[in-house]
Amino acid sequence: SRQSTFDVSFRGTVLGEFRADLIVDGAVIVELKAAQKIDLAHEKQVLNYVEVGLIFNFGPTSQFRRLVFGNERKVNLRVKGAMAATAD
Repeated sequence: SRQSTFDVSFRGTVLGEFRADLIVDGAVIVELKAAQKIDLAHEKQVLNYVEVGLIFNFGPTSQFRRLVFGNERKVNLRVKGAMAATAD
């Protein structure tokens, strides 16, 4: 389907809405871009939504990325969060 909107919730509380550019087979969220290149901000945007996602860029040169929010990222986030908490 194209441009699907659904609620984002955490522990039963609806936090807001998310609009996906494209959902394939009801399971894969695809982010479509038209930029110079796929950059870190695009990757972070997708990984804020899902653990696995695809980015397709239809800019000057076609690009795509498959992104996986792996365990190593989760560990890095916990370490950074702990460091920020102790810095206060």
